Amino acid sequence: MSFAATLLPEFDQEMATTRRLLERVPAEKGQWKPHPKSFALGHLAQLVSWMPGWIANTVRDTALDLAAAPKYTFETTETLLDAFDTNVRTARAALASSTDADYAVPWSLKHGERVLFTAPRGTVVRNHINHLIHHRGQLSVYLRLNDVPVPSIYGPTADERK
Repeated sequence: MSFAATLLPEFDQEMATTRRLLERVPAEKGQWKPHPKSFALGHLAQLVSWMPGWIANTVRDTALDLAAAPKYTFETTETLLDAFDTNVRTARAALASSTDADYAVPWSLKHGERVLFTAPRGTVVRNHINHLIHHRGQLSVYLRLNDVPVPSIYGPTADERK
């Protein structure tokens, strides 16, 4: 079984779960922060909506330049979901069309000419999924602190005991 074939079921499950959380982001609270040092809710949700696109970039390209990346804005929940859905479709297509050899290719995260790190694509794809799950966890806490019902992630929540 190929690397992509083993990854796609997990990818599909994690993206469906992530979408359920993004659907509940209250756009009117986009500037809310749990602490002055924390990310704003709207920026965290936007980051989560972008991250599947990083997976597509990793499979198709050999680097991501953060200096050229878009800056954070405050968007409606519908806009975030549209971006997320597009990024998930693009990432899934990139994964599904990849070969095992693609995952051995070195990939770099850059900021302009400065290389922040380089690792095999397979390692980076796994890292991106884990990184997305981390920020999704933060997002679930932000929702809880704003009294937004938290959907089931890996099992029932206090809001959805079904």
